[in-house]
Amino acid sequence: MVVLARTLPATAEVRNWSSAWVGLDAALAVGLVGTGLLLRRRDRRHVLAAAATSALLVMDAWFDVLTARPGAELLTAGLLAVCVELPLAGVCARIAVRGLPGRGAGGSPQDGLA
Repeated sequence: MVVLARTLPATAEVRNWSSAWVGLDAALAVGLVGTGLLLRRRDRRHVLAAAATSALLVMDAWFDVLTARPGAELLTAGLLAVCVELPLAGVCARIAVRGLPGRGAGGSPQDGLA
Protein backbone atom coordinates (compact mmCIF):
# COMPACT_ATOMS: atom_id res chain seq x y z
CA MET A 1 0.00 0.00 0.00
CA VAL A 2 2.86 2.36 0.77
CA VAL A 3 4.42 1.69 -2.64
CA LEU A 4 1.09 2.32 -4.36
CA ALA A 5 0.47 5.49 -2.38
CA ARG A 6 3.87 6.83 -3.40
CA THR A 7 3.94 5.71 -7.04
CA LEU A 8 0.40 5.99 -8.41
CA PRO A 9 -0.35 9.22 -10.26
CA ALA A 10 -2.77 11.71 -8.67
CA THR A 11 -4.91 11.66 -11.81
CA ALA A 12 -5.37 9.21 -14.66
CA GLU A 13 -7.37 8.85 -17.83
CA VAL A 14 -9.19 5.52 -17.79
CA ARG A 15 -10.49 3.50 -20.72
CA ASN A 16 -13.93 1.93 -20.26
CA TRP A 17 -14.74 4.21 -17.30
CA SER A 18 -18.49 4.04 -17.87
CA SER A 19 -18.39 0.25 -18.32
CA ALA A 20 -16.65 -0.12 -14.96
CA TRP A 21 -19.34 1.94 -13.16
CA VAL A 22 -22.23 0.27 -14.99
CA GLY A 23 -20.74 -3.12 -14.12
CA LEU A 24 -20.49 -2.18 -10.45
CA ASP A 25 -24.07 -0.91 -10.41
CA ALA A 26 -25.21 -4.12 -12.13
CA ALA A 27 -23.40 -6.19 -9.48
CA LEU A 28 -25.14 -4.15 -6.77
CA ALA A 29 -28.53 -4.72 -8.37
CA VAL A 30 -27.89 -8.47 -8.65
CA GLY A 31 -26.72 -8.56 -5.02
CA LEU A 32 -29.72 -6.66 -3.70
CA VAL A 33 -32.27 -8.65 -5.72
CA GLY A 34 -30.48 -11.93 -4.97
CA THR A 35 -30.38 -11.19 -1.25
CA GLY A 36 -34.08 -10.36 -1.27
CA LEU A 37 -35.04 -13.48 -3.20
CA LEU A 38 -32.92 -15.76 -1.02
CA LEU A 39 -34.36 -14.19 2.13
CA ARG A 40 -37.89 -14.62 0.83
CA ARG A 41 -37.20 -18.29 0.09
CA ARG A 42 -35.59 -18.68 3.54
CA ASP A 43 -32.43 -19.89 1.83
CA ARG A 44 -29.43 -19.74 4.18
CA ARG A 45 -27.22 -18.50 1.33
CA HIS A 46 -28.78 -15.07 1.82
CA VAL A 47 -25.98 -14.53 4.38
CA LEU A 48 -23.35 -14.72 1.64
CA ALA A 49 -25.27 -12.49 -0.76
CA ALA A 50 -25.97 -9.89 1.93
CA ALA A 51 -22.34 -9.80 3.09
CA ALA A 52 -21.01 -9.41 -0.46
CA THR A 53 -23.59 -6.74 -1.27
CA SER A 54 -22.74 -4.82 1.88
CA ALA A 55 -19.07 -4.77 0.91
CA LEU A 56 -19.91 -3.65 -2.64
CA LEU A 57 -22.09 -0.82 -1.33
CA VAL A 58 -19.29 0.48 0.91
CA MET A 59 -16.84 0.24 -1.99
CA ASP A 60 -19.26 2.06 -4.28
CA ALA A 61 -19.71 4.89 -1.78
CA TRP A 62 -15.93 5.13 -1.28
CA PHE A 63 -15.14 5.38 -4.98
CA ASP A 64 -18.09 7.68 -5.73
CA VAL A 65 -16.86 10.20 -3.17
CA LEU A 66 -13.16 9.90 -4.02
CA THR A 67 -13.66 10.23 -7.78
CA ALA A 68 -16.22 13.06 -7.69
CA ARG A 69 -15.27 16.53 -8.89
CA PRO A 70 -15.40 19.29 -6.28
CA GLY A 71 -18.71 21.12 -6.06
CA ALA A 72 -22.13 19.73 -6.90
CA GLU A 73 -20.77 16.34 -7.99
CA LEU A 74 -18.96 15.82 -4.69
CA LEU A 75 -21.98 17.01 -2.72
CA THR A 76 -24.25 14.59 -4.59
CA ALA A 77 -21.81 11.70 -4.08
CA GLY A 78 -21.52 12.50 -0.39
CA LEU A 79 -25.26 12.73 0.10
CA LEU A 80 -25.84 9.45 -1.74
CA ALA A 81 -23.14 7.77 0.34
CA VAL A 82 -24.46 9.03 3.68
CA CYS A 83 -28.19 8.77 2.94
CA VAL A 84 -28.43 5.70 0.69
CA GLU A 85 -25.35 3.55 0.12
CA LEU A 86 -23.91 3.33 3.64
CA PRO A 87 -27.28 2.83 5.39
CA LEU A 88 -28.16 0.12 2.86
CA ALA A 89 -24.75 -1.47 3.44
CA GLY A 90 -25.56 -1.48 7.15
CA VAL A 91 -28.90 -3.18 6.52
CA CYS A 92 -27.20 -5.83 4.38
CA ALA A 93 -24.50 -6.37 7.02
CA ARG A 94 -27.14 -6.76 9.71
CA ILE A 95 -29.04 -9.27 7.56
CA ALA A 96 -25.81 -11.21 7.05
CA VAL A 97 -24.88 -11.25 10.74
CA ARG A 98 -28.40 -12.18 11.87
CA GLY A 99 -28.38 -15.10 9.44
CA LEU A 100 -25.13 -16.57 10.73
CA PRO A 101 -25.35 -19.97 12.39
CA GLY A 102 -26.23 -19.66 16.05
CA ARG A 103 -27.82 -16.22 15.55
CA GLY A 104 -31.20 -14.89 14.59
CA ALA A 105 -34.07 -17.23 13.85
CA GLY A 106 -33.26 -20.35 15.83
CA GLY A 107 -30.01 -21.34 14.12
CA SER A 108 -27.56 -23.50 15.99
CA PRO A 109 -23.76 -23.23 15.86
CA GLN A 110 -23.63 -26.54 13.99
CA ASP A 111 -25.83 -25.22 11.15
CA GLY A 112 -24.02 -24.68 7.88
CA LEU A 113 -24.81 -22.34 5.01
CA ALA A 114 -25.58 -25.14 2.58
